[in-house]
Amino acid sequence: METLSLLAGGFALALTAQNLMLALIGCFIGTIVGALPGLGPSNGVAILIPIAFSLGLGPIPSLILLCSVYYGALYGSRISAILLNIPGDDAAMMTCLDGHPMAQKGMPGQALTLSAIASFVGAFIATWGLVFLAPQLVKIALLFGPAEYFVLYVMAFATLGGIMSNNQGKALFAVAVGLAIAMVGSDSQTGSQRFTFGQIYLFDGVSFLVAVVGLFALSEVFYFLEQHSTGAQTTAKKMKIGKLLPKWSMIKSTIPTMGRTTAIGFICGVLPGSGATLGSFLSYSLEKATVDRDGKTFGTGDPRGVVAPEVGNNAAAGGSLVPMLSLGIPGSGTTAILLALLLQLNITPGPLLFSKNPDIVWSLIASLFIANVMLLVMNVPLVGIFTRVLLVPTRIMMPIVAMISVVGVYSLSGSTVDVMTMVGFGLLGWLFRKLYVPIVPIILGILLGNEMEVNLRRAMTISDGEWSILVGSPLAIILWAIAITGFLLPVILGRRVKKRMAAELNETNAASDK
Repeated sequence: METLSLLAGGFALALTAQNLMLALIGCFIGTIVGALPGLGPSNGVAILIPIAFSLGLGPIPSLILLCSVYYGALYGSRISAILLNIPGDDAAMMTCLDGHPMAQKGMPGQALTLSAIASFVGAFIATWGLVFLAPQLVKIALLFGPAEYFVLYVMAFATLGGIMSNNQGKALFAVAVGLAIAMVGSDSQTGSQRFTFGQIYLFDGVSFLVAVVGLFALSEVFYFLEQHSTGAQTTAKKMKIGKLLPKWSMIKSTIPTMGRTTAIGFICGVLPGSGATLGSFLSYSLEKATVDRDGKTFGTGDPRGVVAPEVGNNAAAGGSLVPMLSLGIPGSGTTAILLALLLQLNITPGPLLFSKNPDIVWSLIASLFIANVMLLVMNVPLVGIFTRVLLVPTRIMMPIVAMISVVGVYSLSGSTVDVMTMVGFGLLGWLFRKLYVPIVPIILGILLGNEMEVNLRRAMTISDGEWSILVGSPLAIILWAIAITGFLLPVILGRRVKKRMAAELNETNAASDK
C-alpha cells in the first residue's frame, strides 16, 4: 500500500498541464527520431538533453520530456523496420523478420498497429515491474559498503559488452578510455590537478553532457555524412499504409505471446549488459520454438512474430530502469544517458534516491505510464504522418541534428571550448564506430569513474590497505561471480546468438525476394 500511495503522489506531480504537454511533445519527437534509420533512442535523448537544460526545465519536467522521447523512439524505430526492412536500431532487427513480410502482404498499417499495441503492453507491464522491484532492490543495496560498491561498478563494466558485443576486448578498451577521461580534473581527496596540462577549462573535468552529445549525436552526423545514405525515400513512397486496425481475432491470437515475452524482456532489461536487443531476440526465438516448431509461419508475416520482439524489446527498456534507479547502474545505452542527466542535475541514482528524492523517482515512474498511454493513442491514428519522416533526405536531417547539438551545448555555458570539445568527442565517436568499438562503455566510464575511485579509496582506508576487503563479504563474492560470468558469457554465446539472428534475417529476406 505504501508503494501505491507513493505512486499516486508521483501522478499528482506528473499530471500538470506543463508536464503533460512535455510528455506529448517528447512522444511525438521521439517517434520521429526513432523512425529515422540509424538514430535510435540513445541519439534522440542525447540530442535533447542540452535543449532541456537551455529551456530552464526543472528535474521532473526534464525527466518526463526525455523519458517520453525514449519510449517514443522505441516505437518509431519499428516504422522503418516494418515498411522498409531497415531496423531503426539493433533491437528492431527481429521485428523485420515478420513485420516486413506482413507489410508486403498488404497489411503494413495492421503491422504497425500491432507493433504499437505490443509496445504498450510490454512497456506498461514492465513499468509495474519497476514499481514493485526497484524498492526491493534498494533494500539490498543499502547493505552495500565501499568495497561492495566498487565491485558493483566492476560488474557493470564487465557485463557492459553484452551478448551482442562484437568484441569484449574492445568493450574493455572503451571502458579504459572512459575511466581515463573521468580522471581529468581535480582529485576528489587532495584537490590536486590531474591531466589538465595547465588548461583552466579542464580543472572541473570533462562535462558529461558535452561528451554524451558529441559521442552519440554528432558522431552519427559524421557517420551519415560518410555513408551518404539516401536509399530510403523511393521505397517509402511506394508503400501504402492501408487498413490500420487489425481484426480482433488477430489481436486475440497474440495475447498469449504478449504474456510470455513480457517476462523474458523484463528479465533481460534488469540484467546489466543484456538490454533490449537480447530481449527482442530471445522473445522471438523462444516464441517461435513454442508456437511454430515446424517453421511454417514465422518469417512469413505471422502477427505473433511482430508482437514477440516488440513486447520483449519494450519490456527490456522498462526493466533497464530498475538497476539505474535503485543501484545507479544503467542497464542500457539510453539509461546511461539518463544517468548523465540525473548527475548533471546533482541527483545521484542509487538506494538513497528513493529516500532523498522520492518526488523525482515516483513522478518519473508515473510519467512512464502517461507516455505509454499517449503513444498508444497518438501513434495509431498518426502513423501515416510518421511514415512521412522516411521521405526526409539525410542531407537535410543531419545538418538539423548538428545545429541542435551545437546550439544546445553552447546555450548551456556560452563557451566555444565546450563546442570544440563536443566536436572532438564527435570525431572520436565516429572513429570508434568505424573500428566497431562500443560507445556506451566510454560514457559509463566517464559517469562512474570518479565514484569508483572514491569507493576504492574508502575501502582501502577502512581495511588499512588490505585488498582482501574486496572479497571480504558474501555480497562482494556474489558480485564478483556475476561480473566474471557476465564477461565470459558473451565470449561463449555471443557469436552463436549473432549468427542465429543473421541467419534468420537472411532466410526471411531470401524468402521475401522470391
